[in-house]
Amino acid sequence: MRWGGPGILGASARHAALALFLALGGVHAANAQAQDIGTIQSEILTLDPDRLFAETEVGQRLTEQYQSERDALIANNRELEAELRAEEQALTDARKTMSAPEFRAEADAFDAKVRSIRAENDQKVRDLERGRELAPLSLMRMAEPILVQVMRDTGGKIILDNRQVLLRADVIDITDLAIARVDAEIGDGSGLESEDVNDTGSGLEPDAADE
Repeated sequence: MRWGGPGILGASARHAALALFLALGGVHAANAQAQDIGTIQSEILTLDPDRLFAETEVGQRLTEQYQSERDALIANNRELEAELRAEEQALTDARKTMSAPEFRAEADAFDAKVRSIRAENDQKVRDLERGRELAPLSLMRMAEPILVQVMRDTGGKIILDNRQVLLRADVIDITDLAIARVDAEIGDGSGLESEDVNDTGSGLEPDAADE
């Protein structure tokens, strides 16, 4: 018998080699597909919320909006301050032509006006800062369906805030992928109606990292 001839053993070996080739080809194709969609495969994923907010078009728009509103409020306060100073000076100048009761009444009215403006301004500042604090949550609400889809594509079971993870492998960080998909799907988010950001219920379980 010639061991190198086309005997039964040779045919079996060829079939085995062909099966192995096809199996490896299938694995290679699966890996190539995962790379094509820019995803990884992991049940545990991490996300950097700060980068998601800072680097997405939505986050940048919300930041610019806050800055614009803040600048407008500062400018308005300066105008009010100038008006009040002028009014105070006019009242001081008119004092010599007024009786003491008349001046006291005018002064009290002016003080009440200043207190009212200050209280209104303080409320505007609080509202502005509250909006700034809630902006990242607003982004997460808009991005939630996209993050859920990323979980499905990667086979993920949970997304952890990477600021709460002591040790991690960079291969499970989906921040870059999330930024790209959020930008691609919702742009700056200006055309979306933001949900009530006080409703923190989410299928993403934001506190899961603490469990």
